Amino acid sequence: MKRRADVSLEQLNAWNKNTMGEHIGIEYTEIGDDYLIGKMPVDHRTHQPMGLLHGGASVALAETLGSVGATMFLDLEKQYCVGLEINANHIKSARSGFVYGKATAIHVGRKTQVWEIRITTESGDLVCISRITMAVLDRG
Repeated sequence: MKRRADVSLEQLNAWNKNTMGEHIGIEYTEIGDDYLIGKMPVDHRTHQPMGLLHGGASVALAETLGSVGATMFLDLEKQYCVGLEINANHIKSARSGFVYGKATAIHVGRKTQVWEIRITTESGDLVCISRITMAVLDRG
């Protein structure tokens, strides 16, 4: 399957309006044929009580990038996708700045998609690696 050519960063960032993605500051920064990159601030919205990036915030970034990435392959008038399973391994902490996630398609099928999401610090250190399985559902 091939990614829809009509998808733009402006459109994807507009989808964040009034969502958790907007609330925690996720911004999409690059679209490729089989990947999507975004960033998220490490600040009061995404910290846990000890001042570190909350693991749940990393998973929220991973799920957001994987879900939106999967959507880029669908005819939205006919289909939509939902997460079936997500896992995450937290490798390193972050205290400030931004983290960057790159979601890469591993499998894009008619009824399922699998995406790997690598989250890194501004200096490129691996913070979290995640994988999400998406179900592709028919509308109606």
